[in-house]
Amino acid sequence: MKKLVLAAALTAAASTAMAGSLADPIIEAPVIVEEASSSSGGALLPLVLLVLVAAAVASD
Repeated sequence: MKKLVLAAALTAAASTAMAGSLADPIIEAPVIVEEASSSSGGALLPLVLLVLVAAAVASD
């Protein structure tokens, strides 16, 4: 009877000891999303060239 109680106590102690780990948890770095600049920066050069061509044609 004493061996049965001792075995049950050791089993309960062993199962709770294995519940967690001593290793540091792995924490992933947060994802940072940068907002893209507006597309008007890329359209500015063709608009300026169009205005220059229109001014050159109008002055002829």
